[in-house]
Amino acid sequence: MAVLCGPAGNKFLFSTDDKLIKPWWPKSVSQALLFESSYKSSLLEDNSFLKLDSMHHYVPIMDSTAKDHLKMNWVPYDVVKVHPLVKQFTFVLACRLFINYFDDQVKALAKPFFVVARGIVSAPVNFPGTPFNAAVKGGAVIKEKLVEIVRQRRTEMTATGNDVVGQDLLSKLIFSCGKDGVYYSEEDIASKIIGYLIASFYTTSSAITFVLSHLADHPGVYDRVLEEQMEIAKTKEEGELLNWGDIQRMKYTWNVVCESMRLIPPAHGGFKEVLSDFTFAGFNIPKGWKAFWTVHSTNKNPKYFHDPEKFDPSRFEGKGPLPFTYVPFGGGPRMCAGKEYARIEILVFVHNVVTRFKLKKVNPNVKIIYSPDPVPVEGSPMCLQPHK
Repeated sequence: MAVLCGPAGNKFLFSTDDKLIKPWWPKSVSQALLFESSYKSSLLEDNSFLKLDSMHHYVPIMDSTAKDHLKMNWVPYDVVKVHPLVKQFTFVLACRLFINYFDDQVKALAKPFFVVARGIVSAPVNFPGTPFNAAVKGGAVIKEKLVEIVRQRRTEMTATGNDVVGQDLLSKLIFSCGKDGVYYSEEDIASKIIGYLIASFYTTSSAITFVLSHLADHPGVYDRVLEEQMEIAKTKEEGELLNWGDIQRMKYTWNVVCESMRLIPPAHGGFKEVLSDFTFAGFNIPKGWKAFWTVHSTNKNPKYFHDPEKFDPSRFEGKGPLPFTYVPFGGGPRMCAGKEYARIEILVFVHNVVTRFKLKKVNPNVKIIYSPDPVPVEGSPMCLQPHK
């Protein structure tokens, strides 16, 4: 594997998709998620559900889900473990938006899903007791459940002739076709849903956790975020939910999110497979090799970020960092399709937390492990101080 570093490496890999390279994932991912090579390329490139015009409609749903989550899991307590609760929120929200599942229905998917999430990027040793073995078994359970859900939904929609416009991802996929004009099979759709669930869960829950952690560490930054979010809250009538316009006003809060992701990236980079021999920076990279772009070669490089260990959201004001030095969502034609989904989800959750609570860490020196995303060892316990 060739790891291409720095802005030049990022630019090269982002601008040569389908010419010299193509997307690639370790076998552990495709085996755990049960992806089939026959439909992988066409089905996984259908991201119409995540287009910007669709995002507008998700804001109030995300807001109501966040409010319900905090009311049930945060408000009654003085201390909470942020990371496991945020994972619960992101999964519940994804189930609601993708397959229109709620509460008890979600619980049936949650247990095997979290098993898959723990072992999806691990050494592919399929031996009892290993994370990978558990992930493969969990993936089979989830796929079986989702195939059943797809079959039931398809029967209902065919019988009623429901219009799929504006409905959840599952409903849209049921009446979608591949490039060959053939409707996707129930197994295809189930694997697509699994992929969306994983993509919407892993990095976003990590990003939210460490944004809240940085807000607890930096009271001055927290105060500015609270001021921005309260200005938005004051414009709302009783029971009125956030909308797309409100998200656009959260400029400073998004700078804080970006700085948090620079210091503790929720994703390390991305894999590619080399389609034909090429030369980069004097090195010959042969066909069949794998390539990898990484955020770590720039995020804390003092050449691109002055005093790189300092938490400073002002780095993202104006034009922000130099091109290809800050790439948490990748770049080029294959930039993460869920970027806007993640941005809205993070901002909505932060809005709901800071307008309710001031945060204080139980352990200011909590350790972080990478598995492969950053995970606070103790779950990031926080003392909640409700606003008067």
